[in-house]
Amino acid sequence: MSRVDRAQGASAFRPLSVDRMANWPALAPLIARAGRPLVVEALRAWADASRGKPDVADEGACARWCEARLSALVKPSQRRVFNLTGTVLHTNLGRAVLAEEAIQAAVEAMRSPTTLEYDLGGGARGDRDDHIAPWLCRLTGAEAATAVNNNAAAVLLVLNALAGSHDGRGREVIVSRGELIEIGGAFRIPDIMARAGCRLVEVGTTNRTHLKDYAAAIGPDTAAIMKVHPSNYAIHGFTNSVPAAELVPLAREKGLALVEDLGSGTLADLETWGLPHEPTAREAIEAGIDVVTFSGDKLLGGPQAGLIVGRKHLIERIARNPMKRALRLDKVRLAALEATLRLYADPARLAERLPTIRFLARPAADIRAQAERLLPDLRKVLGSVAEAGVEAVRGQIGSGALPVDLLESFALAIRGKRLDKLADAFRRLPIPVIGRIADDTLLLDLRTLDDEAAFTSQLGQLDVVAG
Repeated sequence: MSRVDRAQGASAFRPLSVDRMANWPALAPLIARAGRPLVVEALRAWADASRGKPDVADEGACARWCEARLSALVKPSQRRVFNLTGTVLHTNLGRAVLAEEAIQAAVEAMRSPTTLEYDLGGGARGDRDDHIAPWLCRLTGAEAATAVNNNAAAVLLVLNALAGSHDGRGREVIVSRGELIEIGGAFRIPDIMARAGCRLVEVGTTNRTHLKDYAAAIGPDTAAIMKVHPSNYAIHGFTNSVPAAELVPLAREKGLALVEDLGSGTLADLETWGLPHEPTAREAIEAGIDVVTFSGDKLLGGPQAGLIVGRKHLIERIARNPMKRALRLDKVRLAALEATLRLYADPARLAERLPTIRFLARPAADIRAQAERLLPDLRKVLGSVAEAGVEAVRGQIGSGALPVDLLESFALAIRGKRLDKLADAFRRLPIPVIGRIADDTLLLDLRTLDDEAAFTSQLGQLDVVAG
């Protein structure tokens, strides 16, 4: 090989300028979508990966490589899924699906400046609680209300405001041992009380607590009695717990605040739709409870929020606590929450307009009919890889609501080898399908499947070979 040939061969593999490559016409559409900085970053990676290879200067190959690299990078990490687990309010899948009215209100709040903390009438600063407090008071019968970013924050704020201190040597709060719960994410009532700066006083036993236990524990440093709704378990057998209503006279006599954490909470009587009874916020207020906390994104069917309702002087004290600012809701969630609360003013149409209630109230016969419609398409896709049928199953409300009460439902039941791989194939669909495996069966509970067309249209993309 001559010296000239060697020079020409070396130049063919010489790294190109990234700036020069960024001006290639084939990359223009990608730059328009992803932006020049990300494309330049991808080009540097391409140059490193292709160093010394003949296709380093291949404009088409480079564009395809960068497209593949950036498509994974810019894809949203939080994606829409089909929740076919059988748990309606699945914490890991975002809990409540919002009503269209709430979605539109949130979009409007995101799109422009709002009167978040502005009083149009007086032309002065307003209070963000004013957007939801009147509705909460109307729906619960409480004198006042406020809201923070979730129910754990609501409990923390209430305890800190009523019994806490910055040095951790605050006043005492009495709680039954049977209510010292732990829920998902290692949320423990004793830990929350410690962080709130108050002192826990345990009374009774795990399975039995009596009114006399509360009375005997009250001392000069006692600030409150707290009831905690068991959110993910139930104790059966030789048990006794004191209803919050029976603690009202004792708390009044001793001048103590009576607090009840309803956990998932609800503003409607679930028995209206044939579901087991769950204590409502109105029932707690009517029983005389001073402060009630509950979630906005569980049975209420709204965005994540911690709602606090009760006596005016206590709510005002809670709202003035400096911690409230760190826990407050933003304009988007307040807009969605207000729109959700408005739906409860028309209870006759609640199951029609609020997805959570619609899913919970859905008749099992309707779910079975849907499963029968979908079964032929599913069998066609699975072929001989697995067998599919329709089976009666039991689902759950989820997020701590009625943990031992199960919902009659129907599922597409798939049996075959390596169900874990098949479940993974469902999760890799354009809209991932999340089911559950039980008793050597992959179950796709259809209670919450409200977009049947989208589900059916992607079945043909199921990679049953990989599964």
